[in-house]
Amino acid sequence: MRYMKKLLLCLLIATAARAQEWKVVPGKITTPWSEKVTPAGVLSEYPRPQFARANWKNLNGLWNYALTPKSDSKPAAWEGKILVPFAIESALSGVGKTVGKDQLLWYQTGFSLPANAKGQKILLHFGAVDWQTDVFVNGQAAGTHRGGFDPFTLDITPYLRKSGAQELVVKVWDPTDEGPQPRGKQVKKPEGIWYTPVTGIWQTVWLETVSPTYLSGAKQTPDIDKGVLTVTPALENAQPGDRIRISAWDGGSKVTEEEVEAGATATLKIGQAKLWSPESPFLYDLKLSVVRKGKTLDEVQSYFAMRKISLGKDDKGTLRMLLNNRFVFQYGPLDQGWWPDGLYTAPTDEALKFDVEKTKEMGFNMIRKHIKVEPARWYYHCDKLGMLVWQDMPSGDLGNHWEPRPGIVGRATDQNRSAESERAYRDEWNVIINALYNNPCIVVWVPFNEAWGQFKTPEITEWTMQKDPSRLVNSASGGNFYPVGHIIDLHNYPDPAMPDPAVYGNKQAVVLGEFGGLGLPVDGHVWQQKNNWGYQSFKTPEDLFKKYASFMDRLETLIRQGLSAAVYTQTTDVEVEINGLMTYDRKVMKNPARSLYEVSRKLYAPGLVVIR
Repeated sequence: MRYMKKLLLCLLIATAARAQEWKVVPGKITTPWSEKVTPAGVLSEYPRPQFARANWKNLNGLWNYALTPKSDSKPAAWEGKILVPFAIESALSGVGKTVGKDQLLWYQTGFSLPANAKGQKILLHFGAVDWQTDVFVNGQAAGTHRGGFDPFTLDITPYLRKSGAQELVVKVWDPTDEGPQPRGKQVKKPEGIWYTPVTGIWQTVWLETVSPTYLSGAKQTPDIDKGVLTVTPALENAQPGDRIRISAWDGGSKVTEEEVEAGATATLKIGQAKLWSPESPFLYDLKLSVVRKGKTLDEVQSYFAMRKISLGKDDKGTLRMLLNNRFVFQYGPLDQGWWPDGLYTAPTDEALKFDVEKTKEMGFNMIRKHIKVEPARWYYHCDKLGMLVWQDMPSGDLGNHWEPRPGIVGRATDQNRSAESERAYRDEWNVIINALYNNPCIVVWVPFNEAWGQFKTPEITEWTMQKDPSRLVNSASGGNFYPVGHIIDLHNYPDPAMPDPAVYGNKQAVVLGEFGGLGLPVDGHVWQQKNNWGYQSFKTPEDLFKKYASFMDRLETLIRQGLSAAVYTQTTDVEVEINGLMTYDRKVMKNPARSLYEVSRKLYAPGLVVIR
């Protein structure tokens, strides 16, 4: 008994010591969820709900870190602790330092192998690391990755010791806005609509134990007109005779099941399909199993939805965006996905879900995810809650001329990007689409925002359309316009407007990709006290709401004339931008969600548009 008490005391002392090694960096506003963040349980949920396994281990928590000159091959010593997966610049990292193009950020941690690891493979997963990542396991180079917004996986089995402690070291270089890579709204000198840099690990890191033959992915495409779901699994180290069993489930009831050989596509018949929509976001469960001589080697849990996004003409001959073969006006906020305490990373999964829930409460059925890619769990929440998503490609390598209104095609100008810049864009856009392809919430891909790094527009648009024919492509939201893609998209501040349906509406759906930007600073809930910024600022919530309500009246008129969708700027304040519907810390709704909901209901009235 005395020994147990002594052991318990030692554990308590060790836990307290670790807690003292980390605290939120003071000086900026924080969200309510900051108080729930602890090194012992940071973002502990399974990070990839669309491809879930039982045997996994979360590596989030306190790691060692160091900053060195870019020329150094390794750190001489560790400088302290950093809370992974929060970027080093963030308050929740416990560090709050900037890095830049002339330095390297190093991480180090240890882990042990699970008890069932013998004869199995160990996969190391990174949700996202910004930007260039080199991974070392037990002193050996295990892999390199370039890309700040896409997940990547390394098979680290060859580098592991048979038993005992294992060491993981990660080296990161990120030039922020001094390189050609996609980087979204990060700049080394934040101001206006440009925000704090994000360097290093910013999504969950985890291990999975798998069979030597295992599933590495699956491509799932629904077809509601034919009543089928096609599934193309990817199998690693397949052996002759291996089969993949795929079954669809409605709760506890099996809908259908098919078996295919490795490399084949399964076609699952979904009779009397329950269609997914914002009003009824029904999800089927999906189970994939690798079977060899009657024995299951690997099993993955997933889900899917039966839904369709397409174009169709109304009774006036104007193209409209359709959901499940009917017109649904798509209205949502521009969502930057930034947090005052975590920057790119929400403090908790509850916080991540909160933004989606609150958006729906405010009367929106869509979100435009603005030049950022979220962790997989954000899209899972959108799938579950019934939120349509327009997914932007994060921009980078800015510099070309912007002609902001639809006009003569010859006036559009594309940037002449370097081979390195073009390769970085193409590689990351390809992986982003692959990673998010199975999420039913995503209905529109947006390769470019305005003219930010816009290049080879027809080619990039056609490539995106060919890669995913199941969704619509908005080639350049508010950008330099070419007669390509499914959508013509105008940005107009502050009042609602749209491209002329008589000119464009017979070839592309007409949308308003950004408008609004109504600003209201809320004392005590701002990033900085002075020099805040909005497209049009107000002094009272009442005046702001009156203007917003007038926008809803205008949108109703535009819908009748040919408008298919609109995006209001924006969900929350972000740093010095104070044009959010909520404050940056999510503690204040500038107007009640119910009031916003009520004035937007008219936009979804079924009688507004008649489809042929």
